[in-house]
Formats: sequence, C-alpha cells, structure tokens
Amino acid sequence: MKCRRCKALAAVALPSHNTAFCPECYPLFFSSQVERSMHRQHMAEPGERILVAVSGGKDSLALTLQLHELGYQVHCLHVDLSIPNSSEGARIICEKFCASLGVPLSVIALREYGLAIPLVKTRVKRPICSVCGKLKRYYFNKFALDHSFPVLATGHNLDDEVSRLFANTIRWDTSYLSNQGPALPAAAGFARKVKPLYRLTEFEIANYCFLKGIEHVTTACPYSSKASFPIYKGLWSDLEARMPGAKIQFYENFLRQGRPVFAAWAKQQEESLQPCPGCGYPTSTDLCGVCRIKAMMVE
Repeated sequence: MKCRRCKALAAVALPSHNTAFCPECYPLFFSSQVERSMHRQHMAEPGERILVAVSGGKDSLALTLQLHELGYQVHCLHVDLSIPNSSEGARIICEKFCASLGVPLSVIALREYGLAIPLVKTRVKRPICSVCGKLKRYYFNKFALDHSFPVLATGHNLDDEVSRLFANTIRWDTSYLSNQGPALPAAAGFARKVKPLYRLTEFEIANYCFLKGIEHVTTACPYSSKASFPIYKGLWSDLEARMPGAKIQFYENFLRQGRPVFAAWAKQQEESLQPCPGCGYPTSTDLCGVCRIKAMMVE
C-alpha cells in the first residue's frame, strides 16, 4: 500500500479513512485532524492560552505537542493521584515531556488535600473510578478558573467519546446525553472545555506517539480492572473491524441529530445551580460532590 500523500511505501493503514500514510506524512494527517476539530467546533482562537490536562498517557501528551506546534500558549496541569507504583512514574513522565517542549507544568497532589486515591478508596463506598474522575474534573476546572485560562483541553479521543455515548445511551441518561460533545461553552463556575482529539482513535494516537518518539505511560491504573469502559471499547473495536468508519459515523450523527434534541429537553428540565457553601463550586445539592467526599474522609 502506498502513502496517499507522497506515494511512498505506507507504514500506517487507516481503513476508516480508506487511506494510508508513510512515517513522514502521517503526522501531517494527524495534525490536520486536530486543526479540523479546533476549527469546526470553534474550540479556541489562534494563539489563545489553553490549559491542557495531562495524565502521562499517550492522548494528553500527543495533544500537548500538537497544540504547542499549532502555536497555542499551552500550560499543562497534572493531578497526582498518589497511587503507589503508578502515580510517581506518571508525574515524572509529564515533567520530562513538558520540560523537553519548554511548556510550563503545574501539579496538584491530591494527598495534600487529604484525598490520595488509595485513602479515598477505603472511605467512599462507590466505584473508585467515578470518584477519581470527579476529583480530577473538579481540580482541573478550579485551576482553569483560578488562573483565568479561557480554555481547558483534555485528551479524550474518539474511542472514549463513543464508549461514553454508548454507555449513556444504554442507560438513556438524558442529562449526560444533553451535554456530551467535543466543546462545552463556559458557564457560571465552569471553564470552557474542549476535546481536540475527538476525531482520532486510540490506534491513530498510538501511531503518532510512536512516530514522534513520545514516551508515555503504558500500564493501566491498578484500580481500573472493574471499569466498564474497556468492555464498551472492546465491543466497538470489533464493530469497527467489521464496519470501518462506524465509530466516527455514530458520534458525528449524534452531534448533528441527537444532541440538539436532548439539549432542548434538558433546557426545559434545567435545575438551578448555586455555589457550594463549602467551596463555591456550582451544585444543585447542599454540598458539591467533592465537598461530600471530603466530609467522608473525616468521619
């Protein structure tokens, strides 16, 4: 198979795009997909300051490099989860990567707030993956607002988005279906959030990292064995192998046809939010989710 762009021997075949690229041209394809996402979804203005949430995984590091090369003012934020034999290595990778690009990196260590994930796991009787996600979203958003970043970017890819959409559809979770998308506008207490890799699969991102020589975390979180997302991703990988392009069609069609319907319904049912008395985070209950978790830690 030949490279679509230069006709040299291809190294990466992309059945969903009905094309292939050589090692020199593939990064150009990758960059064009990110630029297309940024432009079509109005994610950020040229040269704008962007806070990028980095975990040390391939997705967030690939995103950081791309936004940096596209000329955005990138500042990275890493949340250290304090998980033994996992978090320290991820933090080191983030520090080395950002230093190599000359990109500033800030770190929030959850243990400094009494919220180290192993400790939280012993106190909170909920799946730890959902609790961990809630904590990370809270501190990413808080840092973006506290430091006046107009945009918060995450490395969610097409597989992540399709799996989440599939899970929400199985449950018919209208509240989540109404606001799922690659770009969410700023609102009172919430920063603008974007997902520039939403058109790219894990396979495509992994190839980009390999060709660019990006060192990244390759081991799974030790607490992720009971997570449901890998099951959904496996189902969609099988479907994509039989029907190339199924993932992007499912997601793009939802954005065009499904999301507006759910968003209109949600607007009619909209709950009023007020600042959490503990921290000021928007909430529809007496205390926000993170303040409730903190309360559990001292009981």
